[in-house]
Amino acid sequence: MAEAAAAHAHDDHGHDDHHHDDHDLPFIEKYVFSTDHKVIGIQYGISSLIFLAIGFFLMLVMRWSIAYPEDQLPAFARFILGFGGVSEFLNEGKVTGTLYNMFGAMHGTIMVFLGVVPLGFAAFGNYVTPLQIGAPDMAFPRLNMWSFWLFLIGGVMMLASFFLPTGAAQVGWTNYSPLATTAQIESGTFWGIFWTGQTQWLLSMVFIISSSLLGAVNFITTIINLRAKGLTWMRLPFFVWAMLVTGFLLLLAFPPLEVAAIMQLMDRLGGSSFFLPTGLATDGGQILDISGGGSPLLYQHLFWFLGHPEVYVLLLPAIAIVGEIIPNNTRKPLWGYKSMVYAVLVLGFLSFIVWAHHMYLTGMGNVVSTFFQTTTVLISIPSVILLTCLMISLWGGSIRFTVPMLFATAFLPMFGFGGLTGLPLAFNLIDLHLHDTYYVIGHFHYVVAPGSLFGLFAGIYYWYPKATGRMMSTKLAHLHFWPTLICMNGIFLPMFVQGMAGFHRRWYDGGMAFESTTAEYMGLNEVMSGFAFAMAIAQVPFIINFFWSIKNGKKVESDNPWDATTLEWATPTPPPHGNFLEEPVCYRDPYEYSVPGMKSDFLMQTTHPDDVEIDEDFAAEDTTAKA
Repeated sequence: MAEAAAAHAHDDHGHDDHHHDDHDLPFIEKYVFSTDHKVIGIQYGISSLIFLAIGFFLMLVMRWSIAYPEDQLPAFARFILGFGGVSEFLNEGKVTGTLYNMFGAMHGTIMVFLGVVPLGFAAFGNYVTPLQIGAPDMAFPRLNMWSFWLFLIGGVMMLASFFLPTGAAQVGWTNYSPLATTAQIESGTFWGIFWTGQTQWLLSMVFIISSSLLGAVNFITTIINLRAKGLTWMRLPFFVWAMLVTGFLLLLAFPPLEVAAIMQLMDRLGGSSFFLPTGLATDGGQILDISGGGSPLLYQHLFWFLGHPEVYVLLLPAIAIVGEIIPNNTRKPLWGYKSMVYAVLVLGFLSFIVWAHHMYLTGMGNVVSTFFQTTTVLISIPSVILLTCLMISLWGGSIRFTVPMLFATAFLPMFGFGGLTGLPLAFNLIDLHLHDTYYVIGHFHYVVAPGSLFGLFAGIYYWYPKATGRMMSTKLAHLHFWPTLICMNGIFLPMFVQGMAGFHRRWYDGGMAFESTTAEYMGLNEVMSGFAFAMAIAQVPFIINFFWSIKNGKKVESDNPWDATTLEWATPTPPPHGNFLEEPVCYRDPYEYSVPGMKSDFLMQTTHPDDVEIDEDFAAEDTTAKA
């Protein structure tokens, strides 16, 4: 019944008006305000890569300040900052504490909410998910278009806040109250406070979160209702399972943060005190004229109720991509497929009951802290199951070290190391000492940078031929991969040493003000910054490769250049509007590689049982063995 319903929904969707006469659409409707999931996926991908580049530049400026606090920024950096409207926050060409705080807040915001999440979930999810389930498009194409434009509006507003007289937001990417609520309110007027970086950050987040919620509803509906005939739940590629769980995480976790942003906006503009306690004083000792009675801790709870599921929103798309690439390049099925499905479901559930481990310093009691310590340790179990299944999938495989496989295999130890270093932080006794140090920065970035980003790079190299009909240059890809792998570790590994030595994450001078206690490890600042600058150079081959290959890359010789098994490789290349030339029917599991007795070493999900070619030599040997 479920298959029949899915097929019926598929047929109904396939006759929707927006699928007809696509070639007659004007350029602006076909490529700008498009309702085609593939175009929207590419729009998300290009936009998020640009945001990632901007966020990366902010990090480079911060790394310069940490390594060389008494030196002027290089001329090209000063020029870019002047163009970006923030040169007034420099002091004779040197980074000030105000500028460092601003860039720290915006780096985290841009990388998480405008970079990694939209690239992993929105870009890859939009492009690949409908193809993998045999759907002609997303369930709600116009809603999909609105989702992208809300995201882009929020992102542009976020960047535009740099040009305001106050500059952008300056109190961290978490935007904690009461500091965030009372920052940049010197004008005292409604419009004066409205046109500040802090207020624009909140407004931008409302747009970005609304975009994610629309996307989440769309993904969930599409996966449940638009699966191809025969594509039962346990025939879904693991990528689709991960997108489904990610959609639920966004749908359930983002509303609390959107509510928190609106409440903080009311505190700033409307005179309310949701997060402002009674008797709050300014730096000058003056008591603020507010109603009071609010709770600063309430904001932290609302933020981190989103914050920890958000970690898995960052991770799951990367794990899902690696889960597609490894079986394809080992030429064997994904080991423990069902275990991975159940693990990702448990991971999604547990992610909602671990948020307060970010708040040990708020003074919670032993009972509450023990509960969150326990759930934090428990959530490592499904993560270990996922990582173990992916690593065992390598065992005994005939591994092809293609470029996507290089990034996928590098992802495994990087993600494992990031998770392992997080375990000590699960315990409040340890976290009390390491909180807000570079240890936390190193842990989080090992999960997100060489972790998530390596998975996302793998996905770009893997599906690029399907999207463009051309392969990316292998030579340029190797020039991208190897320096990036080395530099990632060179940046983040020393952070654990500095963190355990007590280096604080918000020292804009790298600890120079506390040189009597930090001198032994100050030299690591220059080492890490040097690797950061080198990694910036390492991204140049990728940028050249990405755009050069669109017109000059080697043309693919078939619609399935990787000899893969899932449905997206059964479409023409690039896929047309509506995706499939005829309605796809699924006959088998997603990863049927190297099936004994088959002539080919892979069977696509669309291969009819009558079309399977038997290896006659194997059949003869099998008959002889039985005799």
